[in-house]
Amino acid sequence: MKSAIDTYRKIVASVPRHIKKEVALEFALSDRIYELMTQRGMTKVDLARALGKRPSEVTKWVSGQHNFTLRTIAMLEAFFGEPLITVTNHPTTH
Repeated sequence: MKSAIDTYRKIVASVPRHIKKEVALEFALSDRIYELMTQRGMTKVDLARALGKRPSEVTKWVSGQHNFTLRTIAMLEAFFGEPLITVTNHPTTH
């Protein structure tokens, strides 16, 4: 008889590597945004107001389930004055 953990492991093993990487990046971005907010003592409502966004949108950003556009990443990096992601071997513009 198969256990639930065996079934779970089989399902996880079948997920394509690029999907696993995508999910990891989404959570890493969310964690970074939350870290920067916390460092500045900001709530989701504070960040939403500062950027002219709805609090529900900021909630999506920190949920780990938002598909970020480069435009949103650039806006957040400009706001925080710090990178959210780093691309290696790429010149930085300020």
